[in-house]
Amino acid sequence: MLTKRPIHPDRIRKIPKQFSWIDGRLVRDGHLDGCSHPAAALYLFLITVSDTKGLSYYSDHSICKRLQMDTCLLSATRLELIRLSLIAYRKPLYQVLDLTPQEVVYPRNSPQDPMQPLGQVLQQIMEGRS
Repeated sequence: MLTKRPIHPDRIRKIPKQFSWIDGRLVRDGHLDGCSHPAAALYLFLITVSDTKGLSYYSDHSICKRLQMDTCLLSATRLELIRLSLIAYRKPLYQVLDLTPQEVVYPRNSPQDPMQPLGQVLQQIMEGRS
């Protein structure tokens, strides 16, 4: 019998306390913003079939058949979800990762930049732009 071990033990998925089985932070925290339709479909599939630690051994062949994808699209879609830090993959194991808060990065010297020079902040306050 094959023993399943998480790829990222520090990111084991936790079932949310809210009513829904799907974590509302996916939408609320913007985890799916800019996510392609195939990536959203694969993610939904993986959260549905994975165990309590977010682990799944579904084969590429099975996933392609169920989601009506070819292997090239599946590979690209898997990479997209990995880049979005939603899943980890080490063939043949998928892990749906715990949702971590996404870090907000502001362009330098934007009104929201927390590291603006003090003089610039004071000027904005004087102009009423806080």
